[in-house]
Amino acid sequence: MSRIVVVSNRVAVARDTGKTRARAGGLAVALEAALRESGGLWFGWSGETTQIRHRAPKVTTSGQVSYATLDLTRAERAEYYNGFANQTLWPLFHYRMDLTAYERGQEKGYIGVNRFFARHLAKLLRRDDLVWVHDFHLLPMGQELRRLGAPYPIGFFLHTPFPPPEILLTLPNHEAIVRSLFAYDLAGFQTPDDLRAFHEYVTREAGGEVRRNSTVSAFGRTIRAQAFPISIDTGEFAEMAESEPAKREYERTRASMRGHKLILGVDRLDYSKGLHEKFLAFERFLERRAESRGKVVLMQVAPPSRGDVAQYREIREDLEQLTGHINGRFSNPTGSRSGTSTVPFSAPIWPVCIGHRAWRS
Repeated sequence: MSRIVVVSNRVAVARDTGKTRARAGGLAVALEAALRESGGLWFGWSGETTQIRHRAPKVTTSGQVSYATLDLTRAERAEYYNGFANQTLWPLFHYRMDLTAYERGQEKGYIGVNRFFARHLAKLLRRDDLVWVHDFHLLPMGQELRRLGAPYPIGFFLHTPFPPPEILLTLPNHEAIVRSLFAYDLAGFQTPDDLRAFHEYVTREAGGEVRRNSTVSAFGRTIRAQAFPISIDTGEFAEMAESEPAKREYERTRASMRGHKLILGVDRLDYSKGLHEKFLAFERFLERRAESRGKVVLMQVAPPSRGDVAQYREIREDLEQLTGHINGRFSNPTGSRSGTSTVPFSAPIWPVCIGHRAWRS
């Protein structure tokens, strides 16, 4: 049976208990569940930086899964991760051309890190492996593996939207991005809309053809391209909800609310999550429904991400200011303490937990 080799920007390396430390959000959770069933190799960035230029992967094993991680230099992280991946591709793929920045040097660093990863990954691969590459950080990975002579079946899955041609064309190297997908044997997208956007670029801009049986031809290659909506392990989540710690937390939270109704939001601190708009919508709700004031509270849990990128620091400051504005308009001071701040109990936003600390009343 072929071994599955998962390649992603971050790797959720297993603890001694066999449980993983999720360092890549929902992507890590989904991949960990898949590998836990089948076994295999998980390869990617360690999340750490180093000053050492000549590096080799650190390989550990837990159960049926081996984990191979590489450190990056500070310059590589700045250009590949903070730069081209998160200042160019991420906002563009989320239709935010107003936040998209492009620097040729960052693109060069992005390709360089993909080449660096591919060179070390190739040394770990076996002839019958199935390679599965994930997300916008590693679009050129298949192309780099092919240049090294990789004969393996290689698939790719994009965990973000794929923008329509009108948006993608604003990127100076848009053709190189799409061409890189044709190094894979299978390209997977989240939704039919994303797949349709890919098809439109192929036919309108690349002179390619969308054929039957989910195949697409362009740039001298024919690949399969399909939509594969990803989901969570619902059974595992249901089991967690029924656990004793979860029940205790539920009862503690319900008692703390003292009859108030709770709107709970849990989203990563990112402009693609619509947090600013959510807060404004809640403010509008309180404006129009005076009878709900003092009876409904919003608690937003927002773990931070990409703190080195200026736009994300601005999001945090914006939400903190907006929270103060809304609470100033609609709260009645009765003085109740939370784990992240002291706020009036009747404050409508109660509180914004920007960080990983658990909320406590």
